[in-house]
This record gives sequence, structure tokens and C-alpha cells, in this order.
Amino acid sequence: MAQVATLSEPAEQASPEPVKGLYIGGAWEQAADGATSTVRCPADGREVAVVVSSSAQDAERAIASARAAFDGGPWRRLTEIERGAVMLRVADLLERDREAYARAEALDTGKRLVEAEYDIDDIAACFRHYGKIAGLDVGRVIDTGRSNAISRVVYEPLGVCALIAPWNYPLLQAAWKVAPALVAGNSFVLKPSELTPSTSILLMETLAEAGVPAGVANLVTGRGSTVGGPLSADPRVDLVSLTGGLSTGQTIMAAAAKTVKRVAFELGGKNPNVVFADADWDAAVDNALTAVFLHSGQVCSAGARLVVEESIAERFVAEVVQRATAIRMGGPFDPDAETGPLISAKHREQVHAYVQAGIAEGAELLCGGYIPDEGPLADGFFYPPTVLGGCRSGMSVVREESFGPVLTVETFRDEAEAIAIANDTEYGLAGAVWTSDASRAQRVAGALRHGTVWINDYHPYVPQAEWGGFGKSGIGRELGRAGLDEYREAKHIWQNVSPAPSGWFGSGTAGTAAGAETEHGASR
Repeated sequence: MAQVATLSEPAEQASPEPVKGLYIGGAWEQAADGATSTVRCPADGREVAVVVSSSAQDAERAIASARAAFDGGPWRRLTEIERGAVMLRVADLLERDREAYARAEALDTGKRLVEAEYDIDDIAACFRHYGKIAGLDVGRVIDTGRSNAISRVVYEPLGVCALIAPWNYPLLQAAWKVAPALVAGNSFVLKPSELTPSTSILLMETLAEAGVPAGVANLVTGRGSTVGGPLSADPRVDLVSLTGGLSTGQTIMAAAAKTVKRVAFELGGKNPNVVFADADWDAAVDNALTAVFLHSGQVCSAGARLVVEESIAERFVAEVVQRATAIRMGGPFDPDAETGPLISAKHREQVHAYVQAGIAEGAELLCGGYIPDEGPLADGFFYPPTVLGGCRSGMSVVREESFGPVLTVETFRDEAEAIAIANDTEYGLAGAVWTSDASRAQRVAGALRHGTVWINDYHPYVPQAEWGGFGKSGIGRELGRAGLDEYREAKHIWQNVSPAPSGWFGSGTAGTAAGAETEHGASR
């Protein structure tokens, strides 16, 4: 049984925030129908905040605000360097207010405060990255091979962006969208999860303080089933960026297709962590735990599939299980806790059902697999680190994303089989390979069909490098230069510096027409 740590936080810090959540045209507003919802901490059920529960009408008003700000406002007319300077100010303000942001994130998600603090550092780094690269890629001049023409490719903002963020890393995933969207010159409507809106509310105030004009940044809080329709289907929206589940992405894609708007999706994964017998033992065991149990497994890139060489599997898995049972669960402000709760009772039931289905399919429960119903953990949505042995690639527990602290174990005999098992998934977000053989490491990393591959590591990322997946893990990329390109349109501008009649029509002679084609080329 996993060890228990107590929940604790000074009582004076737990007072609810004022009702906010709908931010339109630089002002806080109430929902058209006056609806609100209560945000509660999943660690113990305490009330965190009461926020606006926006309607479809509210979403349409936010879209109109963003559209007007883009079409007639000053933001897109600034240089990219000027917009980048505002992003650098945002990063400074996030660092100034780090503790307030981290506390709000920890209360909404139930994650440990120290993890939330790391998240805020990464968020500031994201804004700083895009602030620094602003203006570095202004386009290019094309060699036309002609003395009378100048040909340029330039980049322009897309327009209005609908940005839909998840509940597991609420502000981090929002920042991956907001920062490049703003640097590119767009306006946006941000829709956080109804479960974790607090830091998005804080962000609107930070953006305004940093100098983002009214109407450029808009926020709607509420259920995706209510406000998601307008955000994905409205013709005034030019792009929808989503981090979320596969079924949600499919629904949004179908809605967006009607107006042929651009989409960018990160839809999760079922990520293999491949361990060869010659791997550094201590590092591989330790990171096998971190890969899957960080944030209680509520990580899109979690290494939930342990794929381990047969010759070491029994001993390796035994040590993983021993250490997994010692992981301490607790609330965000407990200094002894090592992991927190799941986001909701509904999600915990889904994770538990997933484990039970795996056992029914023939998997062996090696640890965990129960719902705590006694002591301080009973008030929250905790689920212990769980390991399932004897798994095979055809099992649903291996193929479907649990999004919880559940590790499945598969074994392989040789390199070819390891690659085949690791790639046997409809997803392709991330994966890792552990080996002391440098050549093997590069071969396997090259063969894995996943957007990020770690060698002898798991989970680190930097905002300078692209993030995204193959297959059903999504469309497009976030972070890096490609993350900025998602929010820009490429435009080709051709200038004839010595215009003259083409001679194509009007002379009445075939010879002249043929000469014109040689000089000017076909139009397409």
C-alpha cells in the first residue's frame, strides 16, 4: 500500500477568489445568463474559486472582440520585435508573481506546490523564448533569375485564434499557444478547462499589465460542450489550437472543416519507455518511475508502457514495484508528498475501470489498483501508483491512454522486437530508449515513430525545440520555430521593377506570344 502524507495549508490562504472568468475587450464581465461554477481542489474538496460559467453567446461576444481587435487594432501593426518586447515583460511579471501563480495552479490541479513552481518557471521561459526570437525570421528574398523582378516571402499573422487548454498543465499548455500567437500578431480567445481556470484568469491581468491592448486577449471559462462549438465553427475564427483528448480533437476538426480553418492539435499518447539489458540500472529504474508517476500519470507524454528486455525484466520490474509502493501521496502543500490526486472523481473512476479491464484481459496486478477510502486521502481523488505485469500489445490496457498512474509491462528479446512493440500504437507523441550502446541508441531513436524521443532520460524539454506527435497524437507542432509558424501565414510578394507590356495578346502574331512565354513564363 502506498504511504500516506497529510494535507496541509494555512487556513487564511484558502479564501475563494472574486467571480471572474469572462474577459472581453479588456474588461471582466458576467455571463449573459449569470451562471457561475465552483472550482474545488481535487486533493481535499475545498472551494478554490467561483468563476463565470460562460455561454455560447458569451463565446461569440469574445470572438467578436478578438476579431475587431485584429482587424482594426494596433497589435498586428507593431513590428514583431515590438511584440516580442511585450512577451519579455510578461516573462518578468510571471517571475515576479511566481508564488501566486504556483499556489493557484496547485489548488486547481491538486499537484504538489513544488511541481507548480517548476511549471511557472517553464511558462516564463516560454514567453521569454518567443520574446527573444521575435524578429529573427522576417522572411526571405527569392532569386528569380530575372533582373526585372524582386520576389519576397513574408510572414503575417493568421487572425483570430481559439486556444483550448487542458486541465493537467493548465497555464503551461496555454502559454505554448498564447506566446507564439501574440508574437505573430494575432488576437485570441483562450478557453481553459472548467476544472482549472484560475491561472488563466491571472494571465489576462498579467498580459494587460505588460501592454497587450484591450481586445487582443480574451478569456471564456466554462464547459467545452457549451463554448467549444462557437470557438471551432465560427467563421470569424482562423485557427483552433487544442491540447486535449482524441475524441475532442476529432469533434473540433469536423466542426472546423466547415470553414476550412487551420487546426493544431496535441491529443495525447501511449508512450513506450524501452529498457535494454545494458542500460544504467539505477538511472533506468528511477526514470521508469518518474516517466509514468509524475503528476500521478496525468501527463500526455507519460512513459506508461515499460518495454523491458526479457533477460532483466523480472528483477527490473520487481524493483520498480517495490519503489512504486513506497511513493507517498498527499496534497499540494504537504512537504512529504511525492505525488498528488487525480483531477476528479469521474476521472479516477475511469482510471480504475481501465485497470480492472486490464486484469480481466489477463494482466497481473503487481501493486496499486484500488481507491483509498480511509484516512486523509479519502477526501480527495487519490489513486496509488499501479503496475500491471504480463501485458501484451493487443490488450486495451496497452493500447488506450489511461491518463493515470498506471504502468503496463511488456518484454522483448532483441532490438527488432523492441522497436516493433514500441511502434505498435496508433499514437506517436513520445518515447525513450535506455542503453549504454551509443550506436543502438541512435538506431532505435531513429526507428521510433514518435515526435520526441529521449535517450537515457525521460520528460525534459526546452521551448526552443518543437513538440508534437505522429499519428493520432496530433497535427502540427508547438514550441520552437515551427510553433511560431503555426500562427503565421506565408505570403509571396512579387514586384516587377521595370514593368512593360507582356506582349501575350494584342500583336496578333504567334511569334510574339511565344517570345512572351519565354520572357515571362507561364502564370502557374
